Amino acid sequence: MRGKIVFFIFWVVLALYAGTEFFSPEIFQKIERLYGGQAKQRLEALNQLLETLQKAPEAQKLEHVNDFFNRMRFASDEEIWHQKDYWATRMEFIGKGAGDCEDFVIAKYFTLKQLGISGDKLFFTYVKAVKYQQAHMVLTYFETPTSVPLVLDNINGTILPATKRNDLIPVYSFNGDALYLAKQQGLGQIVPSGMEKNKKWYDLVDKIRKEGL
Repeated sequence: MRGKIVFFIFWVVLALYAGTEFFSPEIFQKIERLYGGQAKQRLEALNQLLETLQKAPEAQKLEHVNDFFNRMRFASDEEIWHQKDYWATRMEFIGKGAGDCEDFVIAKYFTLKQLGISGDKLFFTYVKAVKYQQAHMVLTYFETPTSVPLVLDNINGTILPATKRNDLIPVYSFNGDALYLAKQQGLGQIVPSGMEKNKKWYDLVDKIRKEGL
C-alpha cells in the first residue's frame, strides 16, 4: 500500500509542474475522455519528464525514461485488451497504466526518439528470458553499430550491457528500418526484407498516426 501511495504522489508532483509543450491540449483532453483523470495525470507527468530531459546527456535520458515507464504495472494482453497478442501505443499504455513487455518497450522507444535520440541507436530486441523460460522483449541502445548494447528492461530495472545480462538470450532485433539476427555485441546479421514480415510494427505506426501523434 505504501508503494502505491508513493507512486501516486510521484505522478501528482510532476503533474503540478507540467506544461503542454510536447503534447497538444487536444491529446490531454482525449486521454482524459478515454481513460480518466489519472491517465491524464500520467501523461502530464510524462510531459514534464520530457521537458526536464530536453538538454540532458543521452545516458541520463535512458535512465530516467526507463525508470519512468518501469513504474507502470505489468499485465498481460489478455487481462487488458482481451487479446492474445496486442501491441499498445504509448498513449494506450499510459491510458491503462499497465501493459506487457512489448508495451514497455514501445513507450520507451518513442519517448527516447521524442527526446532526440536517433532511431539508429534504438532497437526492439526479442530475447529468451532464461529464468522464466519464455519469450520477452527489451529495448536495446547501441552507442555505435558495433557497440555492446545497453538493455532497458522492465524485469530488471538496472540498465546493463547485454554482456552482463546472462539471464537473457538474444534472438533478433528491429527498428523502423531493418530486422537483425541479434547478438550481444553489435547488431548482428541483417535479415533481407525482414520488416515485411513484421506486420505488428506497421499496425502500431498506423495506430499512432491515427492518434494524432
